[in-house]
Amino acid sequence: MEDVEVEEVFEFNKEYAQFLTENKTEREFVKTAVELLEKEGFNNLKEVKSLNKGDRVYTVNRDKAIIAVVVGENPLSTGLRIVGAHLDSPRIDLKPNPLFEDSELAFFNTHYYGGIKKYQWVTFPLALHGVVVKDDGSKVEINIGEDDDDPIFYISDLLPHLGKDQLEKKMSEGISGEQLNLLIGSIPVKKDDDKEENSVKDAVLDILFEKYNIIGEDLVSADLQIVPAVKARDVGFDRGLLAAYGHDDRVCSYTALRALIDLERPLNTAMALLVDKEEIGSMGSTGMQSHFFENTIAEMVNLLDEDYSDLTVRRVIENSSALSADVNAAYDPTFADVYEKSNSAFMGKGVVITKYTGARGKAGASEATAEFVAEVRSLFNRAGVLWQIGELGKVDKGGGGTIAQFLANYNMDVLDCGPGLLSMHAPYELVSKVDVYHSYLAYNVFMEK
Repeated sequence: MEDVEVEEVFEFNKEYAQFLTENKTEREFVKTAVELLEKEGFNNLKEVKSLNKGDRVYTVNRDKAIIAVVVGENPLSTGLRIVGAHLDSPRIDLKPNPLFEDSELAFFNTHYYGGIKKYQWVTFPLALHGVVVKDDGSKVEINIGEDDDDPIFYISDLLPHLGKDQLEKKMSEGISGEQLNLLIGSIPVKKDDDKEENSVKDAVLDILFEKYNIIGEDLVSADLQIVPAVKARDVGFDRGLLAAYGHDDRVCSYTALRALIDLERPLNTAMALLVDKEEIGSMGSTGMQSHFFENTIAEMVNLLDEDYSDLTVRRVIENSSALSADVNAAYDPTFADVYEKSNSAFMGKGVVITKYTGARGKAGASEATAEFVAEVRSLFNRAGVLWQIGELGKVDKGGGGTIAQFLANYNMDVLDCGPGLLSMHAPYELVSKVDVYHSYLAYNVFMEK
């Protein structure tokens, strides 16, 4: 890389690292994204009366998914250029009735979310993020564990002196889901009546009420997530890598959002489609399998004064093309036996295009056509985007999927495209700063065309 690009790479990643440190949940990402979009002249789609060429709009779904659009020069019927990514990351959630006490220690009972290695989350500094919705509909925002003056939370592990039986178990069984109990308190409340037992649980409830006006029942209608209480940090003497929680998939969500914001007047209407729930199958009202995407297209067709009909909406979607912006597994020489080196992505070699996903015999795969792969690589080559191609490890070792399959169900061309990671799904993942920057470039030129 030339010195000018090195400076651009590091400056871009400095902003990305700050964003990632401050936005560790879907709700936080969406809230900050709205602020960025409105600062750049985007308007809420639900508040506009009509759409015209060059208009910049966004729409939010339940505070956990967001679509942002720049209206292009060509009619909407010619299709959109879509970059789709997901906002959720593997983490630990609270159970609906989480608070309990045992042996004068207070805990939150948890239910992990997505594909985690449970043993990685013990003895790690943890923070609590989210909202508590009270029975009057008011929301209390929670963010504890990030500031230096905040307490952190903790999941204990068994000491090696007593861990002989644990160490003989498979790694997947060393820590069970029911053992991921979050330690939240240890000082009992002093009861006025000597006959009453002092309670750590009651002390925690007193603190929640005093600081947040929350009672125990309010936790039933809470959306609280346990995430690593760590900042994004540079890695290595040369600072070429970035360690953070949530690269999968906020590295793609952030770069897609920035790529869209930096567009001026694209030929076709450009869209950043950022959804929830990918890590658990894209289910639910905020996932890619909901009707949020197609309902937004219908609203746009209606506002653009085109001949509205269900057939028109279907044609707009079918004529669209998309990059499913999601991460791939970068080659890790420490665990070389699970990779096929000649078909692996490498750190610092650019954004990774993945022709097909799925597991083993392409089960559950979304596979891009040869024609669309050729179109995308030609586009990247002409624009000077650094790119590579890769699979997710050896054929019989595993695999994975993205939201590509759900976009492909609309009969549009879709190709997976995103940076490679080391330690994917760990509480602290690694990405190359070069790959982050070239993901941004890739999404920008794709939407601009």
